[in-house]
Amino acid sequence: MALVAVKPTRIDTAIANKIAGRTNPEIEEAVEALTWGADEHVLLALAAAGWLYTRHRPAEERNAANHILAVSLVTAILPHILKSAFDQVRPDRLTIRGHRRGIPFSGRARDAFPSGHAVHMGALASAAGPLPPARRRLVRFIAVGLSLTRVALLAHWASDVVAGFTLGIVIERMMRPWTLTNRSRKPPDRRARS
Repeated sequence: MALVAVKPTRIDTAIANKIAGRTNPEIEEAVEALTWGADEHVLLALAAAGWLYTRHRPAEERNAANHILAVSLVTAILPHILKSAFDQVRPDRLTIRGHRRGIPFSGRARDAFPSGHAVHMGALASAAGPLPPARRRLVRFIAVGLSLTRVALLAHWASDVVAGFTLGIVIERMMRPWTLTNRSRKPPDRRARS
């Protein structure tokens, strides 16, 4: 049994009711395919592949890959821990009309809070900070879009996604001092001063 019961807000319920009443199977199938872009298994595989690729690249690229892999691991584990502490029914379990319109069932029924997909995407959006402006905007646009797929599928309430996205940003920012340091720098040679 979870420690804390989380209730959806009125805004959450209104958004879920609008989606349930206006969606269709084609939209839901497309959104269901898109949501895989924020899945922890896909992201961990990509982060690991990027990490392997950068092993013989310049130190700056290796450090960035180390950071992305570490953040991906933390954002894959933490939502599972939080879901065991928080208890919230997914919106897809509360709609009959939505299922007739193509809404699928997502995950475990009481694991709505927080959205793990949104945690990953918040961390990715935050990690895009050092990128050039056009790339940074593109990454952040994709991250927000993929997070919103969880609301469109009624896998999460809108507040679950906002909380998850925010948590991802916080995690990425908190890990920067440990994972983005340049460990390849050599200490100054004291003998050279003699």
